[in-house]
Amino acid sequence: MSDYLWNKTGLESPDDEVMAFLSGEDLVLDWTLLMFDIQASAAHANGLRLIGILSVEENQQLQGALETLAEQVHAGQRVLDAQFEDGHSALEAWLTEMLGPLGARIHTGRSRNDQVAVVMRLYLRHQLDMLAGLCARIADTCLERAGREAGLAIPGHTHLQKAMPSSAGLWLAGHAEAFIDNCAFAKQVGACVDASPLGTASGFGVNLPLAREQVAAELGFPRLVVNPQYAQNSRGKMELMALSALAAATLDLRRLAWDLSLFSSEEFDYLRLPGRYCTGSSIMPNKTNPDVVEMLRATHPVVQGAQAELSELLSLPSGYQRDLQASKAPVLRAFARALQALSLVPRLVGDFSWNEPGLAASMTPAMFATDLATEQAAAGTPFRDAYRAVAESLSGLTEVDARKSLSERVSPGACGKLMLDELRARLEALQGARKDRQGMPGN
Repeated sequence: MSDYLWNKTGLESPDDEVMAFLSGEDLVLDWTLLMFDIQASAAHANGLRLIGILSVEENQQLQGALETLAEQVHAGQRVLDAQFEDGHSALEAWLTEMLGPLGARIHTGRSRNDQVAVVMRLYLRHQLDMLAGLCARIADTCLERAGREAGLAIPGHTHLQKAMPSSAGLWLAGHAEAFIDNCAFAKQVGACVDASPLGTASGFGVNLPLAREQVAAELGFPRLVVNPQYAQNSRGKMELMALSALAAATLDLRRLAWDLSLFSSEEFDYLRLPGRYCTGSSIMPNKTNPDVVEMLRATHPVVQGAQAELSELLSLPSGYQRDLQASKAPVLRAFARALQALSLVPRLVGDFSWNEPGLAASMTPAMFATDLATEQAAAGTPFRDAYRAVAESLSGLTEVDARKSLSERVSPGACGKLMLDELRARLEALQGARKDRQGMPGN
């Protein structure tokens, strides 16, 4: 294609090889973003009508064409191929094909700079909403199961060694609280992202009284990115913040996956994973492998890689630089993989089963040493003396009453006082405050 949006008389266009390099992955990536681009274009057209650039009839024609395009894109009747530079140019070309010169007027008062900026914020807002929702679902599943299994004793570990009796309830509630925090963090980052840069054009504004506030409201943004320069400088920064929220969730996902991998191993044998989360060996008939939890564990590096890539990319001066085009790929890749992984977790947490005989057999008398030392300290013995006395008598310990140990562990949050109601209240407050964006593209 030689009729680029920026083509003009006297300008020598890059050849196909150069344009292939410049376009990069845009045509593939922009397919993910195209519905957001259509949504933003419809709001922009309404804004142009408000200030008299478009008549009511012209705007109606544009809105109808954009609705048709949305339907055609959803049905796979429109494709992004090599004749286009990117999704933005395809959208304008399609509108011009459908409406003639009126279609080309959609670009009045905007640049591809603020066009892609608003599209990315719409995308990130949607992804962060999904992230918050998945974290809430994981926390909810963990809490529900923690309530049912609060009294089930399991070995607690430090340094991968048996340490003290713990409970399934404490273990599950620990993962629940992590994902409650992750839900809150996703919502906090979402609030930063939730501002409209549309109408800042190439970073300097335009000589038109654009109805930026009204357009922002139509798109569901509660506020504007006010300064045009910052609208450009925030590109990549918002993505990096969103990846931070994603990374917090996948970090905790990795720890949960590690626990499930260890606890389901023959060496630990604390729990069983259903067969649908496992695969077999191609050579060893005796092997069943926990491949799902291992691939869940491998999700966090994808997000970390995206963070590193984006951080290096953002060593830039103020204003738009073409380097920013490269910010899309790592972000879309990380969110696609991580959200896919997180979506499996609620069902996985609900489906595994504890090996109760194996858990009971794993309890050893030495694991109750801390309880004994604490009992002596509570009776008046200096704790360090009690600690040494119990340490010197480890070989003679015989008590293995795990139920008693758990019930007496009544410090707030411990096995005998899990405070699940407090965790549930935090989660429900977050769920109640979550914005309903069910009408957004991608839902």
